[in-house]
Amino acid sequence: MKLDKLIRAGLLSASVLTGVALIAAPALAAEADAGAADAADGANEILVTATRRSSALADVPINIAVVGADTLASQRINDIRSLGDLTPGVTINNTGPRASGTIVLRGLSADDVSDFGSNNDNAVAIYLGEVPLYADFKLLDLQRVEVLLGPQGTLYGAGTLAGAIRYLPNRPDTTKFSVDAHVRASAVDEGSQLGFQGDATVNIPIIKDHLALRSTVGYYYEPGFIDNPFLLKQPGVSLPQPGGAFDTSITQAQYDANFFRAKDVNFERTWTTRNTLLVEVNPDLKAYFTAAFQQTKTNGRQSNGAFQFNTGKYELPVRYLEPADRRTYLYSAEIQANLGEIAQLVSSTAYTLLRRNNRSENTDLLLDLSYSYEAFPAFSSYANGSNRNEQFTQELRLVSTHGGPISWTLGGFYNHQKNFGDRQEYTPGFAAFIDSPRIDDLEYISFFDNSNKEKAVFGEATVKFTDAFQVTGGLRYYKYDATARGGTDLPLFGGGLVRTPYPLIQFAPSRIGSGKASSDGFVYKANASYKFREGLLIYGTFSTGYRIGGPNTVAPCILPLGPGQNVCALPNELFYGPDKTYNKEIGIRGTFFDGRLTINADVYHIVWSGLQVGSQTVNGAVGITTNAGAAVSKGFEFNGSLRLTNNLTLSGSYAYVDAHLTQDAPGLIVRSGADGSSFDAFAGDRLPGSQKHSGSLIANWKKQIGDDTSLAINWGLIYHGNQFTKVGNRGFGEVIPSYWLNRASINLTKGRYEIGVYANNIFNVYAINSVGNDFAKIGVQNQDYGISRRYYSYSVLTPRTVGIEARVHF
Repeated sequence: MKLDKLIRAGLLSASVLTGVALIAAPALAAEADAGAADAADGANEILVTATRRSSALADVPINIAVVGADTLASQRINDIRSLGDLTPGVTINNTGPRASGTIVLRGLSADDVSDFGSNNDNAVAIYLGEVPLYADFKLLDLQRVEVLLGPQGTLYGAGTLAGAIRYLPNRPDTTKFSVDAHVRASAVDEGSQLGFQGDATVNIPIIKDHLALRSTVGYYYEPGFIDNPFLLKQPGVSLPQPGGAFDTSITQAQYDANFFRAKDVNFERTWTTRNTLLVEVNPDLKAYFTAAFQQTKTNGRQSNGAFQFNTGKYELPVRYLEPADRRTYLYSAEIQANLGEIAQLVSSTAYTLLRRNNRSENTDLLLDLSYSYEAFPAFSSYANGSNRNEQFTQELRLVSTHGGPISWTLGGFYNHQKNFGDRQEYTPGFAAFIDSPRIDDLEYISFFDNSNKEKAVFGEATVKFTDAFQVTGGLRYYKYDATARGGTDLPLFGGGLVRTPYPLIQFAPSRIGSGKASSDGFVYKANASYKFREGLLIYGTFSTGYRIGGPNTVAPCILPLGPGQNVCALPNELFYGPDKTYNKEIGIRGTFFDGRLTINADVYHIVWSGLQVGSQTVNGAVGITTNAGAAVSKGFEFNGSLRLTNNLTLSGSYAYVDAHLTQDAPGLIVRSGADGSSFDAFAGDRLPGSQKHSGSLIANWKKQIGDDTSLAINWGLIYHGNQFTKVGNRGFGEVIPSYWLNRASINLTKGRYEIGVYANNIFNVYAINSVGNDFAKIGVQNQDYGISRRYYSYSVLTPRTVGIEARVHF
């Protein structure tokens, strides 16, 4: 608690400094420099640093998609959940503000889709500048975002299975004071509130050429549009199904006695700040010190009830609100030192802390366990969960600067991650119903406590045989050691009541299990490129990627199993191993017709072995990870732009992904819930969670209508192809239908000022992003009690949103 308050106080002080600077801005505006405009997004003249050296995009011999600052602003890409629309080969299922979204690169996922989303993804590395970032921040004050498809473990410290995403922030400037401010107001169909966003960035030169501070602050209120119409007025007393067995019809009197409605529960309230201090001793030695914080709150999922319980498109019939509070802290130090004319040393040290607290509906999960809870007419359940993810990383890297035909990069990486979480499930009124002395209705408790240490050395070397032809080779050695402890108990019944008598919440040693896992290995890369002329490059890459394994956080079973409830892991459920990819790719970059046309295209083939797949324990249906079989992903990716006239530019992207199993996988698909039934998957079965076809087309018209005035009109058309919810859609999987999305904006810029209007989802398309559980969960819980399930759900697209926004730069 003291650490939390201290961190907040430090960040608040930085934010106050930002506010003081903003108040002073008008007086200093005469001295401010408006600065140069960014290069056109997607143009091959834009400089990128994906290869750890500053290079023109046209000369980068790897697969990289770049989203520049102009596109981030014009398309209102606030966070990673919106990034997938414009990056071929990337699927990000937007499940709302409860989570940052599930990222799938090139189809490399075998997990069932979920409407709860994800808060981290160990198949993808995310960097903020030079810092490996294990959390999602708003995309504020960035130069650009670089998406690198394919493993990057020989070039980046954070080894990856599928690729890396880099946020490149604007850096402090020691020579000039500047202020950028932005406000936005919006309204969403089906919502009853207006949205608001305000953000500002100030750059303060403290000592010219030596010291500067750059601080960004933002506040987001995105209005919700999902209602919860069947929340229980008095849990444990109110009847979740007042009509009785098999009867979901509800009279007005029954509704008034038992339920109330909460509107717009999936709102988002986010406060974020990033503060960077530049200390430049001389041109050869500089350091960046960053402190960042972000908090996001919401009251529920962005899901409907798939029309169960007589609900509509934007209604979810849960019995409890499902609030979530996510807080992220980042402290980092980046040091850059030029070692003569031989190499540059870059050191990146970072500490991140992610804290999550949430409540979720738990009734149907317990009813599915068939433990006679349904005998209590007012039975319902909710679960409180918390998670603390603490991470320390250190990356050292030497990049050659001596020139000549050989260039190289050599680095070391250390990552220590600690993850603690707990969960408490309550059943209001049930203790009194069964005359249990556990009067707080605490039915289930669990915890996990993980530690994972990874060490790696990595490097690449490039030989330039001619001005046109070069070859790169890379190698990485990694080793990880993971430990975990976990425990469960059932305080409401029998032995659990003895081990955890009221009011204690504790775990007996017999209910705690621990495990260790370790592994090491090599990954490698070979790349060659040939430059036919300026603006025409072809490249080929073979590389391997990996993802570490570890122990599952479930207590081991005490065999033979005792009578009654058992929540534990069998011996084959205690651990999961690493998985690995083998990637082959050929690509081309080109500019034609005096730069009016640019194209970037590639084809790839990926072999994936030892797939890490979400599953559950046989006893207690606790989520775990297992390994299964092998798969392949092959596809084609394209992005490019065409300047039709001096005023009109078209840019587009397209991706085709064919990801499927190459081996039969017996029992791969395990249904959530009590029955735990498993289904076999077979070679050729399509993998879930990614779109087979996806693409975008953006038209941008811009015209000068005065000396310092311009008008820009932007129209975007996005295509999301269909997805499978489970491998081969076996085990009650289904197809998530494809849909088209239109967005547009009109912006008027005069000098330092800009004002615009916009609309997203112009034609108010209703579409599904993901599915919770499966359609076999629809119907009654059992034939004796006839309780209608509310387990199945759809995560849905945000309805039409219209807004107005303004920007100013001093």
